[in-house]
Amino acid sequence: MKILNNRAELEQFVSEAKKQNKSIGFAPTMGALHDGHISLYKEARKENDLVISSIFVNPTQFNNPEDLEKYPRTVEKDIEKLDDSGLVDAVYVPSVEDIYPDNLESKHYNFNGLENEMEGAARPGHFDGVGTVIERLFEQVQPDNAYFGEKDFQQLRIIEALVDNLKLPVKIHGVKIHRQDDGLAMSSRNMRLSEEERNASTIIYQTLKKVNDWFRVITIPEIKNRVEEIFENQKGMELEYFLIADEETLKETDFFYKDKNYRAFIVVNVGKVRLIDNMHLD
Repeated sequence: MKILNNRAELEQFVSEAKKQNKSIGFAPTMGALHDGHISLYKEARKENDLVISSIFVNPTQFNNPEDLEKYPRTVEKDIEKLDDSGLVDAVYVPSVEDIYPDNLESKHYNFNGLENEMEGAARPGHFDGVGTVIERLFEQVQPDNAYFGEKDFQQLRIIEALVDNLKLPVKIHGVKIHRQDDGLAMSSRNMRLSEEERNASTIIYQTLKKVNDWFRVITIPEIKNRVEEIFENQKGMELEYFLIADEETLKETDFFYKDKNYRAFIVVNVGKVRLIDNMHLD
């Protein structure tokens, strides 16, 4: 596996690949890698001649400077994990100057209103930061296919809108949430949980499974009441929000329509760790 330490090294690698008409699969990350990330590269490996990873903690998508400072940086371990997987041909580890050569600012995008829902409502400008770094990485890596996990489902939909609106020549693939044996969604944040918090957090997935059982059986207001009651009784946990939304528009709904697909979204603060999860409702 090659380590590409700057844009010039990446451009040389991509140029050689393009000369040989090799297809490129790409999954960008902010590091602190876990098996959920590796699942992206497993999918990329099936469909591409070459697979590229990137590790870059993007400063423009953090609303809180303290969150940026605290974000785990484990580049050496991440590179070792990628190398051990045997799935990745090259990893791009750019500097801020490689991605933002002029100034550290986000572009402003129209994501068809997706940016105003859920996470966007609480974190103004966040998805402009995501869009900016993804557009620049796509320009530099020139992938044929790019892979993103469904755990960040809103981000996945935002990136699909970015590619569609800008007519970028890359196909976006959503990859199912990779869970631990007890159902907890894999996340870089899980490493910040105490053992007690980690064990208690399984209630998030258990709740989503119950929501899927209740779906189309009781009303959405009743489902929301039941979810709120579950978390009122969880010590050290705070339910930030739970909602059911149209998968296409991400707009919250209070009624089910037969011709639409729905997904349940949940955010829970466990101690000082904010955990997000979601589930497609059958």
